[in-house]
Amino acid sequence: MMKTRGCCASICQCFFEYSTPKILVIRSFKVGTLNRITQALVIAYVIGYVCVLNKGYQDTDAVLSSVTTKVKGIALTNTSDLGLRIWDVADYVIPPQEENSFFVLTNLLITLNQTQSHCPEVPKTGFDCTSDRDCKAGSRDTRGNGVQTGKCVKYSAVDKTCEVLAWCPLELDKEPPNPPMLADAENFTVLIKNSIRYPKFNFNKRNILPYVNKTYLEQCVFNRITDPDCPIFRLKDMVTEANEDFQTMAVHGGVMGVQIRWECDLDMPSSWCVPRYTFRRLDNKDPVNNVAPGYNFRFAKYYKNGNNEETRTLIKGFGIRFDVIVFGQAGKFNIVPTLLNVGTGLALLGLVTVVCDWIVLTCMTKKNIYNEEKYSYVDDFQLLSNETP
Repeated sequence: MMKTRGCCASICQCFFEYSTPKILVIRSFKVGTLNRITQALVIAYVIGYVCVLNKGYQDTDAVLSSVTTKVKGIALTNTSDLGLRIWDVADYVIPPQEENSFFVLTNLLITLNQTQSHCPEVPKTGFDCTSDRDCKAGSRDTRGNGVQTGKCVKYSAVDKTCEVLAWCPLELDKEPPNPPMLADAENFTVLIKNSIRYPKFNFNKRNILPYVNKTYLEQCVFNRITDPDCPIFRLKDMVTEANEDFQTMAVHGGVMGVQIRWECDLDMPSSWCVPRYTFRRLDNKDPVNNVAPGYNFRFAKYYKNGNNEETRTLIKGFGIRFDVIVFGQAGKFNIVPTLLNVGTGLALLGLVTVVCDWIVLTCMTKKNIYNEEKYSYVDDFQLLSNETP
């Protein structure tokens, strides 16, 4: 019975305890120096990093963006297939408009005067034959060029392949020309129009800055030193800034990234909010893993000949796709993040006392004296019982 009462009394005392800080001044050069250095580090972190460098007093918003492009330039080619030919923007920009990107044709393989007829399949695994029994009529293969007729015919003096119903003559699988046919594409220019918005702050801007007039826009070309705000770029300059050679890249094609970064401090004048341009190659050009390099696709142009028969010119186009990537963040003063970061700094200052207390209790030679002075107990229950007559 006595044990039960003692246990209840202990629980009651623990439940009704209240701890209050006790100020104990320790005159120690080592502890005082450590305390002030730690406080200085916390204050430097809060003011220098959180507030100044990281702008912890600002509310932030991510950028919303739209991009349109317009390519200009003329190329001249002279080949045995096409003769002397002029290429303008309607010929080499395919398709005319894309979302946040544009493609420029730089090289091509051309198969002229194709008609729907019968011809031998190109020699490759699965299409060689020695007799009609090796060819299955109606067979289709995604690696082939047409539908098999069931006949085995001569492809050359030494090769026989299955006959197919397809667009004949078939395209030959060969390497693209080197140097590229449209080598003049390096001098093409592109106007990139980029409009951005930060909806939280109701802030809008575009990369054609207010001081840029029509006269300047007609003659400027982006240069990082002389014309860093010009939105017209020469294709070769963009590729060169990515540490690539345009003529080498133009042979098989590739993918380039045009990065536009908007970092805006809206506590400053809006004229300080300007885009920053960087360029890099996005597709893989690993010399070891170089299977299927570059960027290419096929398209055709259709005609009617004198016999009203449909013909086409098949083009395997190689070129460079430019992806315009817009990113950024805007910041503006707001009392809420300011108070949150100031409160965090005050909490960190409170930890300095905890760290110093731990060091004193574990490392100092007079830690026992400090422990006795730091912690003392006043038992109100005992005082009340002693006051009872």
